[in-house]
Amino acid sequence: MSTQTVEKTSTNRKLAPRYRVLLHNDDYNPMEYVVQVLMSTVPGLTQPQAVSIMMEAHTNGLALVITCALEHAEFYCETLKNHGLTSTIEPDE
Repeated sequence: MSTQTVEKTSTNRKLAPRYRVLLHNDDYNPMEYVVQVLMSTVPGLTQPQAVSIMMEAHTNGLALVITCALEHAEFYCETLKNHGLTSTIEPDE
């Protein structure tokens, strides 16, 4: 009986780089409006999560909205901007 060794080739896929969508505080938009825009922009975001993000931006000047692939990050950032909110994206390192 002979034993055969089978080499398994590595199938590790490199993950696509992820990006953070950041919400900046502003002195113009009402808090309720910011919460509504966040909920309508990011699928699955609950009201408590949106309130938490809004409060963090209000308190600290900046809040993480979501970390995702670049294409989605750009879409979320543009959508927030189109609703009058200040948003940026940066690589998630």
